[in-house]
Amino acid sequence: LKLGKDAEKWALAGLLHDIDVEITNADPKIHGQKAVEILREQNIDEDIIDAIAMHNEESSNLKRHTIFQHALAAGETITGLIHTTALVYPDKKLSSVKNKSVKKRMRERKFAASVSRENILECEKIGLSIDEFIDIAIKAMRDISEEIGL
Repeated sequence: LKLGKDAEKWALAGLLHDIDVEITNADPKIHGQKAVEILREQNIDEDIIDAIAMHNEESSNLKRHTIFQHALAAGETITGLIHTTALVYPDKKLSSVKNKSVKKRMRERKFAASVSRENILECEKIGLSIDEFIDIAIKAMRDISEEIGL
């Protein structure tokens, strides 16, 4: 992990952050809070639970304030933009997606309109420029492109 953090903990948060999507029907007012209940029952690390609780600020009165929380929110959001960018290419493959294409789409507010550009820019709060962040995200998604069908 580029930031020198606990890769296993961060990976677990990435895998579990949307555990309640089906239960909440992705309702932004409660999405994340049901996940907290589920994860506490399983004795998951509180840092992971806090990051998951705050990845969707609409369901919490709290604001993200740790690198872990900002990283999860930004990471979840950039993957949505990259995924949608890949789908506009004729081959619909991540291998076609370039940094400049993602940045161009990021400036187009109507493209992937539900993707919060502000959340993506939280990468700067974890010490990464938008270019570095996009490159890291594209590479990470390419590493699992078969699993995600891109």
